[in-house]
Amino acid sequence: MAEVRIRNTDERIQGEEKVSAFLAEQGVLYEHWNPSKLPAELQNKFVLSDEEKQQVLETYDTEIRDLASRRGYQTWDIITLSEATPNLDELLKKFEQVHTHTEDEVRAITAGKGIFIIKGSDEVGYFDVELEAGDVISVPENKPHFFTLMDNKQIVAVRLFIETEGWIAHPFQDPSFKQS
Repeated sequence: MAEVRIRNTDERIQGEEKVSAFLAEQGVLYEHWNPSKLPAELQNKFVLSDEEKQQVLETYDTEIRDLASRRGYQTWDIITLSEATPNLDELLKKFEQVHTHTEDEVRAITAGKGIFIIKGSDEVGYFDVELEAGDVISVPENKPHFFTLMDNKQIVAVRLFIETEGWIAHPFQDPSFKQS
């Protein structure tokens, strides 16, 4: 279940209802899909064949299509990251830059863990959303953020896009942002 940490105060928000309410106040969609719906052999597997990626998409087809129809997403895929990913550290450095997009950035975590760091309202500042299997988040277009992995560096996620070529990151320079 997702957990939020507000960076300025180190306050933690836990529980699906409280997390969902906080994120909604910040303009971020949060939902939860049933992680046990995924076949057991894929629940902790982080290197997937094309057939296994397709199996993940088929397992969550109803949820994906429902979210896509409500939010206008046109295409989706699977991203897998782990120690087996070539040049993982360089890839993460690219991810770990505050940026925006001209469309939502959506992740439905099917295995592993990750963190979105998002710029909230002026009163809140930046906050971390720690995600695990079953958590679904949509960071709205033009909202400064970035995504990274937790210490175990393993994740499988469904990504949904409006534009069929996917999103493009636009760097966001913010002197108030502090890595922590």
